[in-house]
Amino acid sequence: MPPARRQLLTRFAEDHCPASVSSIQPASSDASFRSYWRVAMEGQPPLVIMDAPPDREDIDPWLDIGSRLRAAGLHAPAVLAADRRNGFVLMEDLGVRTFLPELSDGNVDGLYGDALAALLRMQERVDTSGLPPYDRRRLVDELELMPEWFLQRHLGFTPSCEEWDVIEAAFTVLIQAALEQPRAFVHRDYHSRNLLVVRESGIGNRESEKQVLENPGIIDFQDAVDGPITYDLVSLLRDCYIEWPAERVEAWMAEHHQRLSAAGLMNAEVGLDRFRRWFDLMGLQRHLKVLGIFCRLWYRDAKAQYLGDLPMVWRYALDVANRYPELAALAELLERARAGRDLAEARRELPA
Repeated sequence: MPPARRQLLTRFAEDHCPASVSSIQPASSDASFRSYWRVAMEGQPPLVIMDAPPDREDIDPWLDIGSRLRAAGLHAPAVLAADRRNGFVLMEDLGVRTFLPELSDGNVDGLYGDALAALLRMQERVDTSGLPPYDRRRLVDELELMPEWFLQRHLGFTPSCEEWDVIEAAFTVLIQAALEQPRAFVHRDYHSRNLLVVRESGIGNRESEKQVLENPGIIDFQDAVDGPITYDLVSLLRDCYIEWPAERVEAWMAEHHQRLSAAGLMNAEVGLDRFRRWFDLMGLQRHLKVLGIFCRLWYRDAKAQYLGDLPMVWRYALDVANRYPELAALAELLERARAGRDLAEARRELPA
């Protein structure tokens, strides 16, 4: 952090924290330009400051979506102060216990029970008025990240005209499946790195009638949209950072289908088979997008850690594409483009 910005952050903390500040230490950073700082105080629990440089990040969407989530009884961080001009937010510290390192065979049903209860509440209660629509243009823009950054930049594979036709035909199938779904609030990154354990779990949906669902803590919600009802479900159950047996994912997915129907969020005529297709194809759209994003984070932003997650995302994409005859040509093209190489290995840049 440049010294001048560090000085601004320190002054913001000193002006707005409820007690004398004893230290400000890095808390975390993410794939954007934001960073987070943990503020220790004398005689008080710590708080967190989000640093979002205003020339790179707008804090208004974060503040807006956080307010909507809290109004629906979900545990987004409480905001104590915000400086829109300089891009700082002082907030509740939800701790460091993200779901990812906590998950195990023994506790996943409890933690995912909490996450699925919170997801249902988001879909039922969070106000979506004025949110950007997850429309055709947005879906297309996301899908196009895959051929640009994964196929061409990472694999060095340039599709022929006929291969572009295969890609575009598959994209049409995925977009149609997304657009025909019921719409609801979509977090867009509802997965194990953005959900926090803020108390011991295991109650799950039994607490769904509580006014506030304490667990999980929910973060990184600023890109929320009004979109397909399966998007966040597949983000959670086919997480790009952790994998569960297919039969377990199927059971969680089927249970959420029942709850959506019971809550009136989906036409009763939408049976499990149709819902499963929506879930699969929404997941494929997301995973193709993520293949592109993870590669872009390395080749454009020099963030190499995401390359290690490519093999799992690749498996998800190939598994779904091979299940549906109309996507078989895409699966074959992806296999041909890979040509057996290690996906986690960065491509050596060609000399100019």
